[in-house]
Amino acid sequence: MKLLIAYDGSKSSDSALDDLVLAGLPDTGEALVMSVAEVWLPPPNGGRSLADSPAGYRFDEETESRIREQWERGEHLVAEAEALARHARERVVKMLPGWNVTSSATYGSPAWAVLAQADEFDPDLIVVGSQGRSAIGRFVLGSISQKVLTEAKCSVRIGRGRIEVDTAPSRVMIAFDGSRGSVAAVRSVAARKWPAGSEVSVIAIAEQLAPSAIGRFIPPVAAIVDDVNEAERTWLEDHSAEAISILEKAGLKPEFRIVVGNPKQALIEEAENWRADCIFLGANEFGSRTERFLLGSTSAAVAARAHCSVEVVREPLEAAG
Repeated sequence: MKLLIAYDGSKSSDSALDDLVLAGLPDTGEALVMSVAEVWLPPPNGGRSLADSPAGYRFDEETESRIREQWERGEHLVAEAEALARHARERVVKMLPGWNVTSSATYGSPAWAVLAQADEFDPDLIVVGSQGRSAIGRFVLGSISQKVLTEAKCSVRIGRGRIEVDTAPSRVMIAFDGSRGSVAAVRSVAARKWPAGSEVSVIAIAEQLAPSAIGRFIPPVAAIVDDVNEAERTWLEDHSAEAISILEKAGLKPEFRIVVGNPKQALIEEAENWRADCIFLGANEFGSRTERFLLGSTSAAVAARAHCSVEVVREPLEAAG
């Protein structure tokens, strides 16, 4: 397994690191910890004076001084990012002693830098904090974390662990709707190595139809609505059998429940009431048989608002094809 961990030194990113002990990670793997300095550096000039630009223009002394100040400031921020990445690497090594862990730092737009590094490193999972800081204080879910969540080609974990947590049994909730995306989330949980005593809850959200005010007084309409709702529940129960079997073969003892409500709200409420450590859900599909919510709707809403960590699972392209 390969992890790409985005770290910016904030409490949120520290929490995301600590959350790794609850992620069911294997004993061995490869992890790259990266930090990004949100600055734009001019290209090195090969030791020539800044007064001689590549285009042949000459800068006055004041302009050259300002350019040099910005360059030196940028170099300082990049050095700070390198130190942050090394610090985070040391923490990850302690948590994952059997892993090969490296660190790197770069500069530019944090979201684009993380996505570019992911294209090069080809991780199975990107780990980011739910909020944090950049050089100008904009590292929040809804901007950088949301962009990574939305545009990454692999699974993304929004970490909301508790600082300095101890290894303990995990409480994992899986959002299930029978789609290929939700089955991928089930398989992802089954493939992890969970501490003894960990609990798994598979939750299906049924969005029940309701007759209109007039329809309530028309027996055929009310009966049809009841039949549709019952058919939806039966369909979910039938399709959950495969998910339960996958988890049981992995040595887990999952529970399955159907909850009535709006997926965006019901998943968050169920996770909070159950005190889940993480919610796993598919990236592209969730909802009833007749309506699938794209990422940016259910998945993004849960990732942004859940009290716990959220892992949005994407199948590898070869598997999805």
